[in-house]
Amino acid sequence: MLIVVALGGNALLQRGEPLEADLQHKNVKITAEALANLAREHQLVVCHGNGPQVGLLALQNAAYTKVNSYPLDVLDAESQGMIGYLIQQELGNHLQGKQVVTLLTQIIVDAKDPAFLNPTKPIGPVYAEEQAKELSAKRGWKVAPDGKYFRRVVPSPQPKEIVELQAIQDLLNLGVIVVCGGGGGIPVVRSDNSLSGIEAVIDKDNTAALIAEKINADALLILTDVAAVYENWGKPNERQIKYISPKNLCNMGFANGSMGPKVSAACRFAGTKNKFAAIGRLFEARELLMGKAGTRVDAKYTEIEYY
Repeated sequence: MLIVVALGGNALLQRGEPLEADLQHKNVKITAEALANLAREHQLVVCHGNGPQVGLLALQNAAYTKVNSYPLDVLDAESQGMIGYLIQQELGNHLQGKQVVTLLTQIIVDAKDPAFLNPTKPIGPVYAEEQAKELSAKRGWKVAPDGKYFRRVVPSPQPKEIVELQAIQDLLNLGVIVVCGGGGGIPVVRSDNSLSGIEAVIDKDNTAALIAEKINADALLILTDVAAVYENWGKPNERQIKYISPKNLCNMGFANGSMGPKVSAACRFAGTKNKFAAIGRLFEARELLMGKAGTRVDAKYTEIEYY
């Protein structure tokens, strides 16, 4: 089976943890163990988020005032290399003799995407509300709630094309585990057959769904830090969804900055015949694949089943 895995930020950091390199490396070791259990039996493509890391890189850039800050597309590329290196190394340690390659991936977006006028993608560390508003005024940031905290938000346009798609396919044909589309990919726009970067951070779940479609994957696993998709999240009548069709799931409302993109990506991919997506916890990756944990999204389900 060919599986595309979309790793949430918890693959490197638990919510609220400091952005320390040693801590991220420790978390990646746990992530690699879960992925290795899949890779021993299946072909694997790994996509990952970069929200905390790209936000930290932006802060570090802003702190050095002798040069102009680097744009977000360049920082996206930096974070792809950094996170990909950690995942590649630890997966290789678990899978001796199997090649793991990180591919710097450019993703074409539309410069007129309305997301550029409505930033929703959280990046960087979390802040208390008062501190977030001070930073917003000082740096010209857009900020938005993220749970009980606030974070900087940036544009998150829809991915349209994968520039390195053929390279991904070639590597898979050689039996290589491919880490690609990191951080949602480096956002670029095409003009007169040339590519140029644009300031944004693409959602990694939407990019993972696009990659899964284009390489004809069998399954899309969206691994995060929640057990499943919840109907009526945070309300007294909340329920964990076990099995659901893309149509039924997309008719429910979910927050843009958290579960919304995961649901959108799952519905997009699972709307294809004989394909399914699953959303759930990282350490239950194998159970997700078998339909024994998380939320499984598949067009074959006519009724919603709950835990």
